[in-house]
Amino acid sequence: MVEEKQAEPFDVKAFLKTLTQMPGIYKMLDEKHEIIYIGKAKNLKNRVSSYFRSQSASPKQQAMVAKIAAIEVTVTHTEGEALLLESQQIKRYKPRYNICLRDDKSYPYIFISTEHPFPQITFHRGAKKRKGQYFGPYPSAGAVKETLKLLQKIFPVRQCDDSYYNNRTRPCLQYQIERCTAPCVGLVANEVYQEDLQNTVFFLQGKGNQLIELLIEKMENASTRLDFEQAAVYRDQIVRLRSVLEKHFVHGEKGDVDIVACAAKAGVACVQVFFIRNGQNLGNKIFFPKMTDQYESGSILQAFISQYYLDKQLPYELIVSHPLAETDLLTEVLSAQAKHNLSITANVRGERLKWLQMAMTNAENALNSKLADKQGVYARFLSLQEELGCPDVPARLECFDISHTQGHQTVASCVVFDREGPVKSAYRRFNIENITAGDDYAAIHQAVYRRFKRLKKGEHPAPDILFIDGGRGQVNEAQKALAELGLNDVMIVGVSKGPDRKAGMEKIILPDQQHALDVNPGASALLLIQHIRDEAHRFAITGHRQRRAKAQKKSVLESINGLGPKRRQNLLKQFGGLQGVSNAGVDALAGVEGISRQLAQRIYDIFHHQDG
Repeated sequence: MVEEKQAEPFDVKAFLKTLTQMPGIYKMLDEKHEIIYIGKAKNLKNRVSSYFRSQSASPKQQAMVAKIAAIEVTVTHTEGEALLLESQQIKRYKPRYNICLRDDKSYPYIFISTEHPFPQITFHRGAKKRKGQYFGPYPSAGAVKETLKLLQKIFPVRQCDDSYYNNRTRPCLQYQIERCTAPCVGLVANEVYQEDLQNTVFFLQGKGNQLIELLIEKMENASTRLDFEQAAVYRDQIVRLRSVLEKHFVHGEKGDVDIVACAAKAGVACVQVFFIRNGQNLGNKIFFPKMTDQYESGSILQAFISQYYLDKQLPYELIVSHPLAETDLLTEVLSAQAKHNLSITANVRGERLKWLQMAMTNAENALNSKLADKQGVYARFLSLQEELGCPDVPARLECFDISHTQGHQTVASCVVFDREGPVKSAYRRFNIENITAGDDYAAIHQAVYRRFKRLKKGEHPAPDILFIDGGRGQVNEAQKALAELGLNDVMIVGVSKGPDRKAGMEKIILPDQQHALDVNPGASALLLIQHIRDEAHRFAITGHRQRRAKAQKKSVLESINGLGPKRRQNLLKQFGGLQGVSNAGVDALAGVEGISRQLAQRIYDIFHHQDG
């Protein structure tokens, strides 16, 4: 790696003289040594030089170049390696001037186990470590759950966990409603179960029409044998299958295809990805890449595809809404990554064109909704600037709230908004310790101090306004916490309910003013303040409930002599949580593996005779 750190001003000519003509990536850094742009090049010298030719630089490039204090380069063997490295680095650092994809979640699959005489079909996300068959990826957990629900109605293969399955002594509700054949208690023959399982696999492999033909043949054979009850079962499966295939089958598609469409306007872009696997439409997912300028749709798709498919299972074809500048390079790199040939196509006809047009329509509709929402949020930020007298339109807001039950399991929340709304990836919770029970002032002080101590370490940017859900006491404590850290340039605003505790009647408190701020009741700033305060309240309560539930499980069950971690886990699984355990009788408790009758009696006594 060749690294150049130049003193101000940046000596461009001296840097370019030593720059190699090999392929690689370049990072542009500002005076704070933060990466503001990452790019790749077939020839580093030619590409980087182009930024400093004023006659050819765009306004965005000129603004970016003015901030450059240093450039670092990493040399690679090929342009393909540079493309992969560029994508990895952009996803990691999210530079200001790059098109950045916001997608940090792995995609869900449907999983069928193979290490069990009666295999389970279930939802799966993450590394594929278990032995079995994986189908997908699906665009969302909702899409997987919908498919599992449909399959359960047609082919009653079990979907319960092995721990639940292994401890059954009688059929569960799924058997009663004909969604499972109860293999757990031996109510179905292995060959019958395997038939349902194989039919499920056929469906997930996209062999729906073949499956229908097979079921028709079985129905006719059952009728010939005068087994009309079984024939009726096959008939019902055929009817349900036809209904499902009509909704999900993509005519003219037999393989794995992703349809990627982009719409861009007013500095905002929307990318829609439709997932087609084995000829079935598994659904779609919406993305709004982060941008600082207006880009052509082809450039957005180029950046999106290189970042999005970096760590994904790749289809055999990508159908894109706009031509890409580097189609051949992307095809080469993605094919090597996928270990199979992959094509990228922009010109399609017939059924494929209809699907692409549908994806484009969806992208445009989502973009228009996003723009309308973004304009509404920005108007509220403008109103907030006016009401609070800020010199500039605020760009980042944070709000703190406290939640506890009679002073116990206290949790503080911190939520973050920017001009596009909530930034949920920046939310944080703090478990408050070592304070007097119920002391909200000390809780706010501790939470603010811990949050802004991290800010001083550079872990996150400073907010323009810090909202505190509470009165003057809480505001003063927040101010003290910031003063202890030497931070005196953050505006603090207290938000407390008015005398009637009604939304819209909030009192706005500033540390340096004796009386509450007189805010225009019709100002849209109030809606923004209510939104961030309510979001902080929701996030705090959720965290407190989780902490309280964890503490209850720990304190009650851990106090029972002879009840170790494994037995506690078995109890909670068998009865669906602590409440189920507390409601269970001695016989039911003793029926759990590892729980003797004497231990069951002790557990029962803990919940029912503690005062005796």
